[in-house]
Amino acid sequence: MDMFRVFAGLVILLVAGDFLVKGAVSLSLRLGIPALIVSFTIVGFGTSAPEMLIAVQSALEGAPGIALGNVVGSNIANVLMVLGIPAIMVTLDMGQCDTRRTYIQMIAATLVFMALAYLGPLYIWHGVVLLLLLSGMLGDAAFSVHRARKCLPSDNPFVEELPDLEDSDPNMPIWKIAAFMIAGIIGLPFGADILIDGALGIANDYNVSEEVVGLTIIAIGTSLPELATTVVAALRRQAEVALGNVIGSNMFNLLAIMGVASFFGPLEVSPRFLNNDLWVMLASSIVLALFMFTHLKLTRIWGMLFLATYAAYIMAMLR
Repeated sequence: MDMFRVFAGLVILLVAGDFLVKGAVSLSLRLGIPALIVSFTIVGFGTSAPEMLIAVQSALEGAPGIALGNVVGSNIANVLMVLGIPAIMVTLDMGQCDTRRTYIQMIAATLVFMALAYLGPLYIWHGVVLLLLLSGMLGDAAFSVHRARKCLPSDNPFVEELPDLEDSDPNMPIWKIAAFMIAGIIGLPFGADILIDGALGIANDYNVSEEVVGLTIIAIGTSLPELATTVVAALRRQAEVALGNVIGSNMFNLLAIMGVASFFGPLEVSPRFLNNDLWVMLASSIVLALFMFTHLKLTRIWGMLFLATYAAYIMAMLR
């Protein structure tokens, strides 16, 4: 029954998250926001909605290991799995993507979060720092939106990239957009509650830690929206959308999800995070610099290496 609860919770989260993203992207497209900005903000943040609900619910139920494990594990999976699988299908040329600025911001967010984790447990003031940093980065994104809308013509090709990618319609009626978003908002907390109950049951039944459950089952499950979006973007040769989704999701995981969850703390940071998982998260993020600041492409060989590394990481945790 516990495994069924986890599966049912994940299904509800993924469906509700898809509704929320579809409605949000359709609304953004009606406003004429370029695809790159939408992928970094709406899609990247929207596909992280399941992680947000799980983190808050875990904090409320006194299970900080699941909250932290879900976020850290999702960030690792977003790089090694979510980018690794599409790379096996088609080569990704990240050097051509205009995402270096936001990538540097993601690395900065990762370093700040790690520093605060070493000062843990995470209290409200930690959350305030993370949310202030998020607001600054969102301000920078808002400026990018303003600049893009001023400089790009109304028929620019970027606006045409995401309707097919997200199965969204820039001419979708407002009532339908509202229905998608309301369904997502209602379904997300319901799915999160069911999933947390099942995850805690698995931890007790199989004598594994909450941290491991969060880093594996829940992290992989909540990374599926990012995986689906990135695979479609890669197949459409839209590397900037794929990468923007991963970067936006990782930043939102660290700054918004942990920022908000800290208000429901304190969230204890176990030694395994400090000694292992946080450093794996940082290393997996830094390795992307090889492909973003050089002419090196993320080919099938690299994709298989990413997946093999991720599989080895999972196996090491389950020993």
